[in-house]
Amino acid sequence: MSGSTPTSERAFVLGLDGVPWRLIEQWSDEGELPNFARMREEGASGTLESTRPPTTPLAWPSIATGVWPDKHGIYGFQNLSEEYSHEMYTSHDIQQPPLWEQLQPAHVGNVPMTFPARDIDGSMVTGMMTPSTDQEFTHPPDLGDELESRVGEYEISLDYPEYADRPDEFEEAVSNMLEQRREVMQLQMDRAGDDWQLFFFVYTAPDRFQHLVWDMDRLLAHYKKLDDLLGDVMDYTDEHDADLYVVSDHGFGEIHDLIYVNHILEREGYLFRREDEGTRGALASLGISRDSITNMLERVGISEEMLVSNLPRSLLDTVAEQIPGDHALYDVDYERTVAFVHDAGNCYINDSRRFENGIVSPSDVPEIKEELIDVFESVTDANDRQLLEVYDGDELFPTDPDSPDLIVNGIDGYDVRNGIEDEVLGDTGNYAASHRSTGIMLCRGPSIDSGATLRGARVVDVAPTLLHGIGEPVPANADGRVLFDAFDESATPATTKVQRSEVSKVATPDGEVDEDFDDVEDRLKGLGYME
Repeated sequence: MSGSTPTSERAFVLGLDGVPWRLIEQWSDEGELPNFARMREEGASGTLESTRPPTTPLAWPSIATGVWPDKHGIYGFQNLSEEYSHEMYTSHDIQQPPLWEQLQPAHVGNVPMTFPARDIDGSMVTGMMTPSTDQEFTHPPDLGDELESRVGEYEISLDYPEYADRPDEFEEAVSNMLEQRREVMQLQMDRAGDDWQLFFFVYTAPDRFQHLVWDMDRLLAHYKKLDDLLGDVMDYTDEHDADLYVVSDHGFGEIHDLIYVNHILEREGYLFRREDEGTRGALASLGISRDSITNMLERVGISEEMLVSNLPRSLLDTVAEQIPGDHALYDVDYERTVAFVHDAGNCYINDSRRFENGIVSPSDVPEIKEELIDVFESVTDANDRQLLEVYDGDELFPTDPDSPDLIVNGIDGYDVRNGIEDEVLGDTGNYAASHRSTGIMLCRGPSIDSGATLRGARVVDVAPTLLHGIGEPVPANADGRVLFDAFDESATPATTKVQRSEVSKVATPDGEVDEDFDDVEDRLKGLGYME
């Protein structure tokens, strides 16, 4: 695109969850993905580094806000309380204004972590973490009725365990979900007309597909469908003289082993399981465990999924606390435990300031943190290769004293799990692939340089670059930078100083999100995100 045109006044973010740069580069070079090839030829492109850990709930808010998790407030799918219980993060927990609260009118579709829908100038269809369409998942509310009449029964997500041994049916189900999302995007485009400043739509299908299928022929067929919808979006942004940003929250790659990090802590004496006492102990002495109970129920036609979907969460929690099993929260004796891992590799030291049964003095936390780093980094394979990457939470998240103490991730080929098992390594089962840190960023528009290469782009750089590119100020507290490599040297954004604006924390709506997230948890378990 030519840089002779002044800055665009609107922008479209097309999110493709979990798309790795190496596949886009390879298949666009080979002529398999003509629209991705056009994006690279007519715009700027390169790798995009994700958050640590490189997971959906951290990365999409960072893309939408331009700040790291210590400022936007989301550290995983579940928020850990001082009582060691958890609740799902929702849009109410995001503390930094996302792009759709800075630009208006805005139309937001299927973006993870947007439930419940916010009252914005424009439209919203909430994405991943939405319990079901029985809840109010659209703004305005009547959009849900229009969506149902136009699309039919709308699926928030798939029941992944149902397809564990049926890859062909799974592929068809993912394709159907992708087509349904395209219809939703078109519906929002039709409603928007010409009156919009921001469009932000995410397709999570590639992430979901790749977790269970890592076969290059099948992946290429799926990516060709992504390439086709990209062509539609390119036409749409051309019609509206808009900048287009195509981004993924992280990359993807094959895995061959799971690493049970809480077992490592138990083996080294930092974590203790609850002793067999009381109701839990009596059940264990009789050989009654979670597995034995669910097996018995299934023999009479009652599945664990049926129980989860029909019983209140409070009752399930009470029962789970009493039944022996491998639950990473309920099976820990916190009155003896020094450290434990929760969610996607978030390691917490059980200090008395943070947790109600904490046994570690806050003054001892730095020393224990160093010990834990040594413990995790000592885990190696048969060739003495270090299997875990460990990051200091204070360095990653300097503005939040309540951030995780350490982040523990597996190297490529290994995926971390927090269930309490009896071995360090475990089989991946039905999971074929998982997240990598390197995703994609491609941009194209009136002021974007043709064929430019983006260097060192990070997820927090997307929002500042987009805002500056359309002549809007960048929040003063943004962690990201404007990627000037993207702009034609004669275009307005390339020759204009970045304007800054003060932003306030997002005001939390009145009332708590009182929803049943059991179905959400089931879907996350099916993808290996939760134990």
